[in-house]
Amino acid sequence: MKVLIVGSGAREHALAWKIRSSPLVKELYIAPGNVGMARLGHRVPIDPSSIVELADFAASIKIDLTVIGPELPLTLGIADEFQKRDLAIFGASKAAAEIEGSKVFAKEFMAKHKIPTADYEVASTPAQARAFLKKRKDGYPVVLKADGLAGGKGVVVAKDKKEADQAIEAMLVERRFGSAADRVVIEECLSGREASFFALSDGQRVLPLVTCQDYKRLQDADAGPNTGGMGGYSPSVHIDAETFKDIMEGILKPTVAGLAEAGRPYRGVLYVGLMLTDDGPRVLEFNARFGDPEAELIVVRMKSDLVPVLQATLAERLDEVAIEWLKARSVAVVLAAGGYPGEHASGNKISGIEAADALEGVQVFHAGTQVKEGAFVTAGGRVLAVTAVGGSFAEAAGRCYGGAEAITFEGKHFRKDIARDALEAMSHKV
Repeated sequence: MKVLIVGSGAREHALAWKIRSSPLVKELYIAPGNVGMARLGHRVPIDPSSIVELADFAASIKIDLTVIGPELPLTLGIADEFQKRDLAIFGASKAAAEIEGSKVFAKEFMAKHKIPTADYEVASTPAQARAFLKKRKDGYPVVLKADGLAGGKGVVVAKDKKEADQAIEAMLVERRFGSAADRVVIEECLSGREASFFALSDGQRVLPLVTCQDYKRLQDADAGPNTGGMGGYSPSVHIDAETFKDIMEGILKPTVAGLAEAGRPYRGVLYVGLMLTDDGPRVLEFNARFGDPEAELIVVRMKSDLVPVLQATLAERLDEVAIEWLKARSVAVVLAAGGYPGEHASGNKISGIEAADALEGVQVFHAGTQVKEGAFVTAGGRVLAVTAVGGSFAEAAGRCYGGAEAITFEGKHFRKDIARDALEAMSHKV
């Protein structure tokens, strides 16, 4: 069969790597992909937001299955465009993807279906936002979120009134996020530990994937600014069997049932960003796609062929499949360019990728790279995601950091404490 993957980051490289290993796949296309994926399939120079052009391409060469990586084409309605043409596509419809595309929709949906989340208000003017803050009884910190997609930058955790006022100014006065901040969600700041939970939904049923723990802050010990993700590990040591059940029964199943009831059946992968509080798991956000670097962590642990699982999701046959996982742990570390997440350098030569890839249990997934004069060079903030599997967290982390150290480029920086909490948790069990 012919498969098309839409996207260009490390998440899509990981999906391409896994899908290419399927004996069912004869030809793989990636639009637009990146230079690291060139060995896996044919790169197609179409932007992920060009949904009609992508559908035209898929129809013209008779693509059997399309898999969507990033959120933007989903919220633009790529699944609807493909379905209109009877083209099989793994990804939520525009209506279902609103659970990621609109924070207001997600919060109102959770309130209606009694899905545990933070208390909130919605403001559409600066005066309204300030009035909400003034009447709040819980004080600070408080979280302010742009309603729409803002490239992962539309969330501010304000520790005092001054920071909250600055966020209101940026979102509702300066319009820094454009129409994405026509409305702003103001919500209580939950305390606990964050975790990521992924599940497949065929519109009715829910099939959980493995849990993950990711690290959003730039520096060790969760210091520095928020990023698109600096690494992670799987499975999360903070989600025990009881918490897993609470998430499935209290969050995932009611979400899928509620979307179906609303005429928005959800078919695809659903990512729940959670805060594990003293009162149980609470939803921070929903995403209508695989996370990054969580996708990398998941695929390297998956023993089953991914393609039949994706096909079963689309055919509403999730009850007929089971996923087999390696009895292993995975760790991923993101190598970032100097200056990231702000202005960052590009064009710096990268050495050591092949040496890292050759290490046992290590896979290097490209995120922001290009080829210049026959050599890989940096071309983005997050440059590479070094991912490793091992029989224990210690082995997986050791392999992962061995790979990270083998790669060099000017300005390279990465967190040195990924999976430390997992290692500590394991040591306490001994």
